[in-house]
This record gives sequence, C-alpha cells and structure tokens, in this order.
Amino acid sequence: MGANASSIDSKSGDGLNFVPLKSKLDDIPEACIALVLSYLDPPQICKLARINRAFRAASSADFIWEPKLPSNYKFILQELLGLKVAGVGKRDIFAKLSRPSSFDGGTKEVWIDKNNGGVCLAISSKGMAITGIDDRRYWNHIPTDESRFQTVAYLQQIWWLEVDGDLEFQFPAGIYSLFFRLKLGKVTKRHNRRVCNYEHIHGWDLKPVQFQLATPDGDRARSRCYLNNVGSWVHHHAGDFVVKDATVPTKIKYSLTQIDCTHTKGGLCVDSVLICPSSLAKQLRSC
Repeated sequence: MGANASSIDSKSGDGLNFVPLKSKLDDIPEACIALVLSYLDPPQICKLARINRAFRAASSADFIWEPKLPSNYKFILQELLGLKVAGVGKRDIFAKLSRPSSFDGGTKEVWIDKNNGGVCLAISSKGMAITGIDDRRYWNHIPTDESRFQTVAYLQQIWWLEVDGDLEFQFPAGIYSLFFRLKLGKVTKRHNRRVCNYEHIHGWDLKPVQFQLATPDGDRARSRCYLNNVGSWVHHHAGDFVVKDATVPTKIKYSLTQIDCTHTKGGLCVDSVLICPSSLAKQLRSC
C-alpha cells in the first residue's frame, strides 16, 4: 500500500515529487577521500588519483605517504644521494625513491618496492673485489643491455674463482635476502641479432660454487650450487640476514667462490648482487 501511495503522490500535482539525488564523486569531501586512500597500496592510490581533481588533490596528502616510506628514507636521500628533504611532499619522495638511484661512483643502486616500500639494493660487479679482474687472460668487463649497470664481468678461464664484497648500509628493521645474479655464456651481436656464445663454458659440473654472507651480529649463511644456467640469468640465493636496529648501519660481507684448483672453469658472467626484503625474494629464481 505504501508503494501505491508513493506512486499516486508522484503523479499528483498536489503531492510531493520525489526526485532521486544522484551522488557525485566530486561531492565527497577531500579529507574523506584522503582517509580512504590512506588504507590502500601505492599503485591503487595512483590509479584512483586519475579519477578527478578531488581524488588527485587528496592523493597528495602527506599523512597518506608517510607510513609507506621506509624508516631510512632521510638517510637515503640526504646521506647517499645528497638531496634535500625539507619542503618536499611525501608523495614526491615516494616517487623519487621508487626509481633506482645510483651512488658510490655508479657501482650501486637503491630503490624501494612500489607495493610495500621495502628497500632494495643492487651492487655491480665493478663494486666487488674479483681475483684476477685486471688480467685479461682471465676476466673482462663487457658492455651489455642485460644489466642495470650496462656492464658485467665475464670470466674466460681461471683456476681460482673468488668474488668478494662488503657493504655498510642503514636498513629498516626486517629480514633481508642476498642474491648473486649469474649466467653461463656470453651474449654477443651478429648481424644485429643477439647470439649467446658458449665456447668458454666448462668446469661448473665438476664442483659446486659456494655462496657466503656474514654480519657482525652473528648472521652467517652458506650455500652450494652447481651452475647450469646456460644462456639465462639466475638469482642464486646466498642467504638471509636480520636487521634489528634501523638506526645503526648494518655491515655485510658476502662472497662467491670455487677455489678447487684441480680444474679450470670459465664462461661465467657476473652481473651483480641483489639485496631485498625476504618477502620479495619469492619472486626471484634461485638454486
């Protein structure tokens, strides 16, 4: 009966005409939009910021981006990159950090994961100590667009393989994984086509290589692996370490070795070392 009465009233000149109100996104207060956006991940925020001006303006609120930044963002910007933090919006800081930035003479890069703000580091082969690297009978640095550093260390042949590195960096608290990015075979170009050269590959099926890492806090890891990734890049997991105090720089030592001198080995490309939160490590291939 109520439905009939409403129908009669809407047609009657004496009754009230109820016109449904159309909700508009533009009518939502900017503060409410910002509050909703604060619960979303950065990629979702960026998508919604394209809806209209109100969403775009709301998405720039500092309180949205502050919790999404790593605790060491000032250290990265000021100490490593020499950039100013004062007066810069938190959204712009997040955007800057989500793009890889080089430091230490271009041998290292740092960035944050766009989804969760986790800090990632990459260290090039030129940022590590490689036994025999200055002797071209054994090693060469070759240019390639397959590396973020545009160059890799290529081993032709050697008896004693030893690649060492160390790092001191202020990480946010958490668990981190360290990987070596390696490939068997050298990519060359012939008639403008990419060709993989396998001629120097030998010795990796006789003995495994060994990966190690250690920190002063007592974290130690060791793993062994036979290399068989001919023609493809693989992230070989060296181990994990824990950062408990985000205000103190963490010191890490890591290495790749195969020092059995009963045979030679060759045809190995050493690109870089990658350090990332362990939550992201599942995305990488490892032995």
